[in-house]
Amino acid sequence: MSEIDTSGGGKGKGKGGKVRSKKASTSVDMTPMVDLGFLLITFFILATTLSKPSSMTLNVPDKSNEKEQETEPLKASKVATLFLGKNNVAHVLDGVASSEDGAKAALKDFSYGFPLREALMKARVRVDAEFGKDAKGESQFVCVIKPLRGSTYKNTVDAIDEMAITKIKRYALVDALTPDETKLLGDKTKD
Repeated sequence: MSEIDTSGGGKGKGKGGKVRSKKASTSVDMTPMVDLGFLLITFFILATTLSKPSSMTLNVPDKSNEKEQETEPLKASKVATLFLGKNNVAHVLDGVASSEDGAKAALKDFSYGFPLREALMKARVRVDAEFGKDAKGESQFVCVIKPLRGSTYKNTVDAIDEMAITKIKRYALVDALTPDETKLLGDKTKD
């Protein structure tokens, strides 16, 4: 706590001396204030909620030794190919195969976020209008995600996030480009 020093500051009354008033000096004990500070810090640390790491589920096919099932080839008109390029740019080829004549004109560049989301939604609406739903009531739209050499891990995560946001259930991560795609993208495939 605090205390007041009341000891005399002068020699007192003496021979020819003057009467001096006593000077009080104060000193404050800071121990309770430090205790209070630590109590407040402890309270706020315990009262706050720490951010919990969140993860995204990614379903991958089982590795089995069984023969692959025969399926019909996927039409290019049901597919949007998403090339993840450098400088946070995604190149989208919607409904056209990379070997077709109109592929160069159909290749569009989008930034991540709303512009890419809007392009994916338009592609899915186009496929749903043209082909309808499958037997299970699901969209027949498929998105193929192909990271290029200049893309980052964050770009891949952002692309998968867009699949979750737009509720696209059929998508594939592919790490190899076909020769036609390499020719179509040209300088975009380089670092």
